Amino acid sequence: MENVCITGVGLVTAVGNNANETILAIQSGKTGIGIPKYVKGRYASMIPFGEVKLSDMQLADELSIRNKVVSRTQLLAHKVFNEALNNSALHIDDLKNTETSIVVSSTVGGMYLTDELYADSNNLSKGSDYLSLYDCASIGIYLQQLTGAKGVINTINTACSSGANALIYGMRLLKNKRAKRVIVGGVDCLSKFTINGFNALNILSTRSCRPFDNNRDGLNLGEGAGFLILESSDTAKEEKVLAYIKGYANSNDAFHPSALSDEGFGPMAAMRGALESAGLMPKEINSVIAHGTGTPNNDRVEGLSIKRIFGESLPPVCSLKSILGHTLGAASAVESVLAVIGVRDGHVYPSRNFETPDEETGLVPNLNFKKEKIKHSLLNSFGFGGNCSSLIFSSVN
Repeated sequence: MENVCITGVGLVTAVGNNANETILAIQSGKTGIGIPKYVKGRYASMIPFGEVKLSDMQLADELSIRNKVVSRTQLLAHKVFNEALNNSALHIDDLKNTETSIVVSSTVGGMYLTDELYADSNNLSKGSDYLSLYDCASIGIYLQQLTGAKGVINTINTACSSGANALIYGMRLLKNKRAKRVIVGGVDCLSKFTINGFNALNILSTRSCRPFDNNRDGLNLGEGAGFLILESSDTAKEEKVLAYIKGYANSNDAFHPSALSDEGFGPMAAMRGALESAGLMPKEINSVIAHGTGTPNNDRVEGLSIKRIFGESLPPVCSLKSILGHTLGAASAVESVLAVIGVRDGHVYPSRNFETPDEETGLVPNLNFKKEKIKHSLLNSFGFGGNCSSLIFSSVN
């Protein structure tokens, strides 16, 4: 397929308020996992999370938002969109047309406002400011109003693979000439609603998660946002192209609502499909950013699937969730921004907290930040229901 150009990226994570801060924090060995300051709830003071170190008020002040009810997800999206636009060759006036589309991935949306909405419903008779913020689509609508974009506006929610699938959807808009540029981003915030839900699944770790470790016991929820500006090759300014998306695939093993099949049908089909669409062999991949949640099921199945795909040509494998937490619908958008910077600047990212290889997979992730040439990086993203996506990011040179 024709390469899709990435001309701008923005990022906010538990370790950095922008892309550069996040890279420096990862390089220096910092972690964003800890007891949160801003999210409230019974388990928030008992379990570690990856929380963005900015309050809603700080975000609103930075964005000069006054006298308006704006959700945390909208604030994070707005901040990161600004960064992506600033490091591209575009001006916001360039987006006010039918050739610009917006695709957002989110699973939380405004659901973290459930308590506020419930309180309003019991006290107000003329509606609530929180009602319009509750919908997942509220983030895309907010960005549409911000930018004036008049192209396709869509929201993707395929659970934890949402970010990758938003990118795939954006690429298909470009490929089918439905847009000349697509603003693609993923954003989710910590929420009592989701914390309680994941706790009910018994997959939240009470310590920093340890992906692919034999003694892993669950994940750490996180929050953040990652945005990328995609442009077709005939529109993008060559000097502003950061990287290409060379391959992608989506599959579904339809095995279980919240688990991957033991055989890894979905993960292997996604990785094979991405390699095929990119015209690459496994040995040409220089790094793998794994889904790597730290849960027993995911890491065993993904680890076995990666080893089957790559065999003797296994490249360095990492899980960024061991540093940032699992940001749900934002996860693969956040990790895609880091993949873009990785192939541009030659970063091989580390995993944290690993000690003992899994008895069944034997997979040992990369444990140290490295600087070396990265031509192609494969990223995995798996969601509930067995929805599996893989992307391949490639360097310009």
